Amino acid sequence: MAQMTMIEAIRDAHDVAMGADDRVVVFGEDVGFFGGVFRCTAGLQEKYGKSRCFDAPINESGIVGTAIGMAAYGLKPVIEIQFADYVYPAYDQIVSEAARLRHRSNADFTCPLVIRMPTGGGIFGGQTHSQSPEALFTHVSGLKVVMPSNPADAKGLLLASIADPDPVIFLEPKRLYNGPFDGHHDKPLTTWKKHVQGDVPEGEEIVPLGKAKVTREGADVTVLTYGTMVYVAEAAAMETGIDAEVIDLRTLMPLDLDTITASVKKTGRCVIVHEATRTCGFGAELLSLVQEECFYHLEAPIIRVTGWDTPYPHAQEWQYFPGPTRVGEALNTVMED
Repeated sequence: MAQMTMIEAIRDAHDVAMGADDRVVVFGEDVGFFGGVFRCTAGLQEKYGKSRCFDAPINESGIVGTAIGMAAYGLKPVIEIQFADYVYPAYDQIVSEAARLRHRSNADFTCPLVIRMPTGGGIFGGQTHSQSPEALFTHVSGLKVVMPSNPADAKGLLLASIADPDPVIFLEPKRLYNGPFDGHHDKPLTTWKKHVQGDVPEGEEIVPLGKAKVTREGADVTVLTYGTMVYVAEAAAMETGIDAEVIDLRTLMPLDLDTITASVKKTGRCVIVHEATRTCGFGAELLSLVQEECFYHLEAPIIRVTGWDTPYPHAQEWQYFPGPTRVGEALNTVMED
């Protein structure tokens, strides 16, 4: 084991994959010489050369389109979109080309492509650097969607994504890059290197896609969440004293429905937490699935705690961000029924 931040774990996953397979190439805006805006690819160009780690023009549709062509002809591109907010010019390439290539070619071509992008708020990035667009990708057949919550999972899930034969959207909660965050912005930062989950296995240690993780066991209520909200949910459970079982989904598509249903059938209650806007957010799909699969086990209505249906506000960051107070209120409410 080695102590790493999430940034270092992502960089290590790149290094392991590039060292094991010379078909793996890495590129994006400022990814090469500069090492990426968050330094997730620092040192890779120096180690592997400019043909395998290089900078791209400021053109997201061009970056993704080029990567799709590379993937179709046998390479394994791992590309970085500087912020998830910038991916929209490339959305057509992702939906109409990358996600459809296997099906429209009758598997003559596949698209082993990973699109990495920092996501979420909590860093005062305002409306154009704080969005959580995961639901836009879970809706698209042919894509896998991943969001890790700690360094070990970030490395293991990224290695699994690179090994996957189909396109993977890899969303990185930037509020977690340097340490866990429980929503209490007025408290000192805890770094990953002083946290038990900062321990990252060395070498090629893969975390399989499609497997959720129970991060806190409990008997009273199931909390379904992912990314930064894992720590917010754990904090809310601790502060309310409610025996909540917290499930980190890790992979949103494919979804580990077995772990979800087993937990909800045990607890009889469910709270869903995510940072993205409420309407048509991924929590709506989770709610529907739990309702369909666990209806006769539910003791109370399912509650969602989410961001608001507005652009992410800079001045009211912590009113938008679903913190432990809002999650705690939901836990208390669901326990009253």
